[in-house]
Amino acid sequence: MSQTVSAVATGTAATPFTAPLAAPAGTSTVAAAKGPNPLVTGLRPLALDVAAPLVGYYLLHSACGLSEFAALAWSSAFPAARTVLGLLGERRLNLWAALMLAVNLAGLALTFVTGDARLMIAKDGGLSGTVALAILASALIGRPVMTPMLMPFVTRGKGDRAAAWQRLVEGRAAGSRAFRRHERLFSGIWGTALLAECAARVVGAFTLPVSTMAWLSTVFLVGAIVAGSMLGQIAVEPMEELVRTEAAAPTAG
Repeated sequence: MSQTVSAVATGTAATPFTAPLAAPAGTSTVAAAKGPNPLVTGLRPLALDVAAPLVGYYLLHSACGLSEFAALAWSSAFPAARTVLGLLGERRLNLWAALMLAVNLAGLALTFVTGDARLMIAKDGGLSGTVALAILASALIGRPVMTPMLMPFVTRGKGDRAAAWQRLVEGRAAGSRAFRRHERLFSGIWGTALLAECAARVVGAFTLPVSTMAWLSTVFLVGAIVAGSMLGQIAVEPMEELVRTEAAAPTAG
């Protein structure tokens, strides 16, 4: 179902993060260290919005024997609930939950494509294309969906870096404008790589022998992931530098 989504998620709208408060005078550093771990805080949305629906789908389809349609439908309930609760409770769109819901809905629509091996190969391209378009759209509206995936790896679980990251994301730091530009670039790179993979898979499905596309489809996907990871460093390295600089700078009250 969501091979592309899981691959992107392991490759590396920012999720709100509350920086740990400085320990009051007289409070031990051990007590202060008991606050939320920034790494755990950063990874939690990925576990809830990406891993949970994927695990649910594979358990329902492979372990419980449900049809692909039924497994997709039931595994859509959680991202749908997360999306609705985000809109009603927090007045904001949970981008990763919405993306997983969009991929599941596209999968539901494409489950009726059966019988023709070429159409089945093109169907997988359609799913990766859905992910690509969602990533590109999020960058265009100024809420790059890839940003939460970067946070745990750039901040590396350090409270000062996590706080610096949040200030940059919220526009409260001197480097915020450059930071936002680089995070949009990062999502743009990944969206373009996956869209190219989608186009290559669909074109190959109808122009190359099915036996060739059986293995070449995987090569296309791996190539897109490698390209996204390597080219993405163009944006990631400046973001890391901005986070380091902001973390080392005196913070405003």
